[in-house]
Amino acid sequence: METALWTHPAHPAIALDSEMQVAVERLSRTNLRLRYVVSGRVDELVMPPPAPPLRTDNLWRSTCFEAFLAAEGFPDYRELNFSPSSQWAAYDFSNYRTGMVQASLPAPPDILVERRAGRLAVSVTLSLDLPREPCRLGLAAVIEERGGNKSYWALAHPSEAPDFHRRDCFVLELPAAEPS
Repeated sequence: METALWTHPAHPAIALDSEMQVAVERLSRTNLRLRYVVSGRVDELVMPPPAPPLRTDNLWRSTCFEAFLAAEGFPDYRELNFSPSSQWAAYDFSNYRTGMVQASLPAPPDILVERRAGRLAVSVTLSLDLPREPCRLGLAAVIEERGGNKSYWALAHPSEAPDFHRRDCFVLELPAAEPS
């Protein structure tokens, strides 16, 4: 499925087009692929330098792509961060912004970055302990531009300040896994 992210009205992008495309593909019960595509003057983005694909905190302080997953009807959720550097983070929360712990992943996400004139694509393939039933998905990004401007992108922006952790940002339904 394909969808679009929009900037928070209080923090618009200067160098980028008005929407970011994201493709979501549930490859199996435990595998998910996300592809974020940014268009515009991508040469003006602050891009973290390539690094080993290690778990790293605070990736959201610069250009970073994010996903939030929650089973319907439960307060807990998972936050996933993907840097164009190939570093990543995964956290489990017991409720809204509480009970944060490092989430266990079977393997580091595979992050592939493609950069061309006017376009940046970040593809992420990851293995997760996804529930068999449908779940709610929030997609987001923080984009830093040279000069210090940061834009905050999401499927929905229901509050005055950017807050990707809000359940009303998890507006996409990730379909149930196909029977094996």
